Amino acid sequence: MTFGFAPSAATSMSAAADSANRLARMLEPAEWAAAGIPLLRSPREVVSGLHARHRPTPATAVVAVLDHEERLTASASFARRSVTADGWEFRNSLLAHLRRVIPHDLRRRTPVRTAVLLYCREGDERWTEEDGAWMWGLRDACTLHGLRCGAYITLTRGGWQVLGEGRGGRRPNSMSQPSALADTALTSEQIPSRTGGGAAQALHRSAAR
Repeated sequence: MTFGFAPSAATSMSAAADSANRLARMLEPAEWAAAGIPLLRSPREVVSGLHARHRPTPATAVVAVLDHEERLTASASFARRSVTADGWEFRNSLLAHLRRVIPHDLRRRTPVRTAVLLYCREGDERWTEEDGAWMWGLRDACTLHGLRCGAYITLTRGGWQVLGEGRGGRRPNSMSQPSALADTALTSEQIPSRTGGGAAQALHRSAAR
């Protein structure tokens, strides 16, 4: 004979509330598009530059800060550690890495720098709840760090996709070899850019393809 215990009403209500909260902490493509996210002038160059610099593999996020001319100011990459797709936890991870690589701009009346997020994952280019949680996390982290919220880009086997815009390409993708930094245009002119580990790298600007 086997004995068991049914979950209590309180446990069920708590689980339902947690699920509802997580769903509230995500954005759908239509909401993202309606938020007025600034368009990247050269999304392929941004993606290629971050891919070459950080060499992301699935479940790796790359957050980058661009200046008003779309030049890279700072960037950091890190592996997703949360088991559930929770925008609150993603926000905290993004904010922690932004704080390590660049000072906040909270004293400015309007943001002058833009944060973009490249997330390498399995699956295809279609939106997922995980993407929605990253979108929510990026928007909130930007607000708390005094940055303008920029594009959210997925990198999969099929290529890259700027969600909410419909722009994308086949290369780079999660399986392709990174290009040499000298071949990408996402560089800064003699401006050091720090990675998540805090190491400064002098980057040289090259001509756009």
